[in-house]
Amino acid sequence: MTDNLQDVISTKLAAAIANPLFPEVDSQLRAGRHIGQEYLDNYAFLGDFQNELDSFYRRYNVELIRAPEGFFYLRPKATTLIARSVLSELEMLVGKVLCYLYLSPERLAQQGIFTTQEVYDELLNLADEAKLLKAINLRASGSDLDKQKLAEKVRAAIGRLRRLGMLHTVGEQNSGKFTISESVFRFGAEVRSGDDPLEAQLRLIREGEAANLQSLQADKANATANRDESAVENDEDFDNADVAEENEINPEGVE
Repeated sequence: MTDNLQDVISTKLAAAIANPLFPEVDSQLRAGRHIGQEYLDNYAFLGDFQNELDSFYRRYNVELIRAPEGFFYLRPKATTLIARSVLSELEMLVGKVLCYLYLSPERLAQQGIFTTQEVYDELLNLADEAKLLKAINLRASGSDLDKQKLAEKVRAAIGRLRRLGMLHTVGEQNSGKFTISESVFRFGAEVRSGDDPLEAQLRLIREGEAANLQSLQADKANATANRDESAVENDEDFDNADVAEENEINPEGVE
């Protein structure tokens, strides 16, 4: 029986599945979570058994990916047998803003800590508010209520990205403060082309490539000209790996 078992499963894969860490890591990956070096034991486990676990997940038409920045996640193929979900347009755009902030000098100045309000403000600086509101509600008129709903949607997007392992809460759960994980580079794969990161990311945000080109094309050409200069000074830039390949982030990475 042992011989027959080894015909279908390698000794090392069997050891990986038998490891007490496997159930937790497997559950997290299937939920779309990104596992970086901050999760010491789980990260080391994936590093030790990466090839074996990749062959295991490929049976479900899913790949275990180790991004250039080091974090692990599952990326499904079209025929995946593992449930996946898709990020909304706004969630994709918030992810790109987080990546932009991750690359900014402000991250060092603030000891890597950001707030929900800072993400919201940066989103409005980089994208056209009117189009953002329309993405939330086609009938949006720019009222205070519309802006309140947008702020709530941004908070919800941040919460979802937190559950995917892209943010880590600082202080109390409802403090609104967090640090940004390198896994936000899922939203900046385009920057790996070699272009200047800041300019490339600003262009992507303004062109709406993080979301639906019709609803979120941030073309604030004049207003962002000044922003370019200040952004270069502040070095605020963001990037992600595999922009959730076709906007999907579950095993491509989402819950």
